[in-house]
Amino acid sequence: MALPGTERFRQRLGALNPSHFRSVQGLWASSIGLGTYLGDADDRTDALYGEAIRVALSRGCNVLDTAINYRCQRSERIIGRTLAALIHEQALSRDEVILCTKGGYLAFDGTVPADPGRYLIETIFEAGLASPDDLVAGCHCLAPAYLDHALKTSLHNLRVETIDGYYLHNPEQQLEAVSRATLLQRLEAAFGLLEQRVQDGAIRSYGVATWQGLRANPKARRYLSLEELAHVATRVGGTSHHFKLLHVPDNLAMPAAHAFQNQTVRGEPVSVLEAAQRLGLSVVVSASLLQSRLARPVRPRTTTSHGPRLDDLIPGLATPAQRAIQFVRSTPGVTTALVGMKERAHVEENLALAASPMMSAEDIAAVFDRTRR
Repeated sequence: MALPGTERFRQRLGALNPSHFRSVQGLWASSIGLGTYLGDADDRTDALYGEAIRVALSRGCNVLDTAINYRCQRSERIIGRTLAALIHEQALSRDEVILCTKGGYLAFDGTVPADPGRYLIETIFEAGLASPDDLVAGCHCLAPAYLDHALKTSLHNLRVETIDGYYLHNPEQQLEAVSRATLLQRLEAAFGLLEQRVQDGAIRSYGVATWQGLRANPKARRYLSLEELAHVATRVGGTSHHFKLLHVPDNLAMPAAHAFQNQTVRGEPVSVLEAAQRLGLSVVVSASLLQSRLARPVRPRTTTSHGPRLDDLIPGLATPAQRAIQFVRSTPGVTTALVGMKERAHVEENLALAASPMMSAEDIAAVFDRTRR
């Protein structure tokens, strides 16, 4: 049964289509979430995101996604300020909102410093949070001390006591510099820290947010096996571990997460989404609009110039953005489709979908098949 806060949010938005909310790890999550990756690290963008968050929450979006490094910590901070204001106004309560953030990339503090190298030395190395050997590509670190510091900073930025979903951010980045065995050792140490923070109440559950790793060919250097990650979590936390979340891109132009059987579970080839389902992970999809590129009118690739248009394959919706989001959020195995939104008009356009039913699995398969002939 879902916790009372998200159940209360769902009931308050009862006019929306019932399929808009999905039960995930004891919470009711909206099928569309608001992402905060893009934009300049400035006050104007903060103000845009602040209004977008307010509108999104009022229209039925209760999943907010960010990362400590997004916009030099400013994305986390504007979420924290906006939620604090709404709670003060008694417009909602903290437990109605699902907050997710990520750690792994080094984060500047409000703005890019004049000397990033000096900033790194002073805030990471001299502070004893990590050694130079822990750092990959000058920006990525999974050292437990650093991750713990980042988590505490995120809690402060978001102005909360508990983060609902905490992701290790693009762990495949480590494979640029270390062996797979070393990465697994680092992940085991990181998972150990996160299991402890679950016990402490700082996070509810954790997972990985990947870009290439889980969608890659198994022979690729950056490939990640989801089953292997689950085994690491079991070694650390036993069968009651809290490795429960997956954050992976999927959209009409990048369908590997649901269409490419590059994962293996108990010896059977499966897609990322199928692997997640079998391993008990809830999936949040990023890049639903491929950074707005799928919000523009396009004709799917077909064998002739007279092939089906996307508005024919996904009827009843007003805009290309709505059709692209509808495809993602309706894909079997997807809990929430994240969309970067900082313009009020885009929030209103995209959240209008919350009143519409999902596509069937058969319709999803038909769109996928016909747009790729």
